[in-house]
Amino acid sequence: MCIQSLNAEEKFLSLKKSKVNVRYGPSFDSEIKYIYKKINLPVKQIDQKENFRRIVDLKNNSGWIHVSQVKKSNSIIILEDKILFKKASNFSKPIARLEKGRLLVIKKCENNWCNITTENYSGWVKNENVWGAIN
Repeated sequence: MCIQSLNAEEKFLSLKKSKVNVRYGPSFDSEIKYIYKKINLPVKQIDQKENFRRIVDLKNNSGWIHVSQVKKSNSIIILEDKILFKKASNFSKPIARLEKGRLLVIKKCENNWCNITTENYSGWVKNENVWGAIN
């Protein structure tokens, strides 16, 4: 489901809170670089030091986040417009059209399909051309 292969230290995580500080270094003494304001946003862990994780997002922004602010990945961002289906089949009833860049929270994945929820819908999407993964 992830577009690139990950090495042993790399894995996808999701933001646990609706406000998360990203720092220049792996310490609370380090200055805040920027603030995420999106719960469940997928980020890729590229390094770790004690209780901090160095992450990078879809737009290639990077920094350090305390481990208490992230959780196992449960979300993806779609990289192209997608159709949301009622069931995990191309022949199923289409429910909605989802626009590129949309954050989707994953309930579960089977084969090439993921059961997702958005603010307004619940259904199945193909897990191609997405950024993020389930750990």
